[in-house]
Parts: sequence; structure tokens; C-alpha cells
Amino acid sequence: MPFSRNPLQHSAAFRRRRVFNWLPLGLTYAFLYMARYNLTVSKNALGPLMSKEAFGIIFAAGTITYAFSFLINGPLTDRIGGKRAILIGAAGSAVMNGVMGLLVLGILEWGWSLNLTLAFSITYAMNMYFQSYGAVAIVKVNSSWFHVRERGVFGGIFGILISLGLYFAFDWSQAIVNWTEAVNPEHPQYWLVFFVPAAILVFWFILDLFVLRDTPGQAGHADFDTGDASSGEEDTPFVLKDILRRIFTNPVILTVGLIELCTGVLRNGVMHWFPIYANEQIAAVSAVASWEFWLNNWGLMLMIAGATGGMLAGWMSDHLFGSRRAPVAGILYTVLLLAVIGMVFALNGSAHLLGILVFIISIAVIGTHGMLSGTATMDFGGRKAAATAVGLIDGLVYLGTGIQSLSLGYITSSNWQYWPVFLIPFAVAGILLTLRIWHAIPTKKKA
Repeated sequence: MPFSRNPLQHSAAFRRRRVFNWLPLGLTYAFLYMARYNLTVSKNALGPLMSKEAFGIIFAAGTITYAFSFLINGPLTDRIGGKRAILIGAAGSAVMNGVMGLLVLGILEWGWSLNLTLAFSITYAMNMYFQSYGAVAIVKVNSSWFHVRERGVFGGIFGILISLGLYFAFDWSQAIVNWTEAVNPEHPQYWLVFFVPAAILVFWFILDLFVLRDTPGQAGHADFDTGDASSGEEDTPFVLKDILRRIFTNPVILTVGLIELCTGVLRNGVMHWFPIYANEQIAAVSAVASWEFWLNNWGLMLMIAGATGGMLAGWMSDHLFGSRRAPVAGILYTVLLLAVIGMVFALNGSAHLLGILVFIISIAVIGTHGMLSGTATMDFGGRKAAATAVGLIDGLVYLGTGIQSLSLGYITSSNWQYWPVFLIPFAVAGILLTLRIWHAIPTKKKA
């Protein structure tokens, strides 16, 4: 198990406080996912009010906004610290989810005459701006709490947090939809899909305010050399142009960014479109029960896949590859490619066969994402530039997400058979890019 390693022999008190630090932070991040991907569940619930083309446009508006937010939020988080960043993200996303819920309430109950696509494109884009603080905050904070040799562990944790967020986003949101349809079939309260995660984020905002600390020193423990690219620069002041130069001239970080752009296409190209495909199959085929199983348990499947992928990637990196990250990504991407090719032949067939294939893809892609966005960014950006590095990487993930959202919104409206075909080139590109940085490890700065 990756969580059992303690290569630096930290004290039991330190390890307890570290868990107490990253657990609330991580759960805040997980519920940010619920307040982000509840849009997919709302699309199925709202039916013709939000077409596939409209969903693609709205989701792309949000993800492209997220992608370019790193230009502001990455360097800002390196300056202000991860605690302030996660508080801004949680508060802002709570407000914007409240606004989106109000829009749905106004349209369905109060007769508001609004262009839903335009209104949601604006509000969801604003939500995603605040969402973009989440990943940079969690990596920034934990870059001071985990040594390079422990960060495979953190990659596993990061994958689990992502998977929990996906479970909350899909299954909890779907449970809200099912409950409100059962209680009031004539007027289901679909706006609760947005109000509930907003309320949950307020709770975690308050807890983080009192519990979270940016560094071990702020929590009463000794700070330590984490062995990353910032080692030897502990007393160097933050200079933005130097941080940006380090990030944008580092070929490893740029290559990781290109891999993660492919990850954004593949992860969200499966994660969001599979439940939409399953929902359409329920109305079109006779084997309704098998499709309903995957639709109603999609979040659970993603949680299991993400936890498995995250822990597997962390274990492989630290135990098999000397804390190198690229070999893990390359192996997982190869598995992913084979599963995507399998999807081509599984469409219009068994729900369980297609479900197993997208489950395998989810294991591989979430494991890769946790290892690269969650871990490699800390390694090669270092503590001083961790937020800027993850901002660049996560920004490219969501640029890829925007590409697939705009593309698949139209492709799937024409012919679902082209869905996996569209994904294959990105899987191949990801494999080739991992080969470029196969042996990369961070180098310390001289004190």
C-alpha cells in the first residue's frame, strides 16, 4: 500500500497533523468537483431544455475559462498561499452554484424567459474561474508537507480525492434528481442539484478557515527540505518573472503539459459522454436495466476507478521507478489506448462490455492525471513554483476538455460511432510524449 511508506521517518504526531491538514483540504477539493460536474447530471435531468450541442457549448465555455485562469491564479497562489486560494475557490464556487440554481428555479417555476445556453455559459464560466483555485491550492499546500520520495503517496491521495469528487458529482447529484422526481413528479426541484453542493462548500470553507495550514511550521512542526526543484532556495524571495521563466523554459513541465492536454480530452471525453450515451440507450433499446445500472452507479464506478488508478500509479512510481512519473503515465496510457480501441467495437452492443472498457479507461486516465498534475508539478516546479506549475498543467487539461466538449457535442449529435475514433489520436500522442521524459527526475538547487 502506498500510504504505509515513511521514508523520512516523520514522527507520528507530524503524520497525524499532516492527515488532519490534507483531509479537509482534499474533501473541499472533492466537493468542488461536485459543484463542477453537476452540470452533466443537470443536462440529463433538464432534457430538451439543454441539448447536447448546448451542453457542449456551456461546458466548453467553463473549461476554456478554467484553462486560461491559471495565468492569474497559479502565480497568485504561489504568492498568497494555498489556504487563501482554496478559501477563494470554495466561496466563489458556492456563490456561482447558487446563481445557477436560481436560474433553473426561475426558468422552471417562475417563467423566466432566458436563453439557457447563454446564461449558463456565463455563470458556469464564472464558476470554473473559482474552481481553478482548487488544484493549485491543494498542490501548493502539500508541496511543503510531502518530500519527493513521498509524493507517489500524494499522487495516490490526489487520485482518490478526484475519484471521491466524481462520486459526489455524479451519484450524489443523480440521487438528488431521483429524489426530487419521486417526491414531486410534476414539478421536480432540479435546482437542488446546484444548491446542495453550494451549501456543502460553505461548510468546508468554514472548517478550512480554522484547520488548514500552509506549512508544517505554521502547524507547530519543523519545516523540512522536500528535495524538489526549490531545494536550496528556502530564503529566496518570490519573484514572479523568475517563477514564470522556470516554468516556461522547463522542457519536462511543458511536455507534461502536452500529455495532460491529451488527458483532458480523454478523461472528460469518456467521463461526461458515457452517462449521456447510456441515458439515450435507455430510451432506445430493450436492455434498460443494464444501462440503468451504469447510469445510476457511474459516480461509484469512477470513485473505484480513481482510487484504484491513484493508488496503483503512486505505488508504481515510488516502488518500481524510483519516484519517476513518466513511466507510470506511459504504461497507463498504453492500457488506455487499447481500451479506447475496444470501444469502437463495443458501441451499439452490450452495456456491460462498454461499461467495463470505460471503467478501465477511467482507472488509467485518473491515475495518470493524479501522477502528473498532482505530483510531477510539485517535483519540477518546486515549492516556490508549485501553484504556477500545476496551473499551467491543469490549464492544459481543461483546454483539452474544452476541445473535446465542443467537438463531441457536435460529433455525438451526428453519429456516436465517431466518439471513440475521435479519442484514439490523443491516446497515441500521450504515449509518444511520455517517452520524451521517461527518465526525468527533479534536480536540487545548490544552497
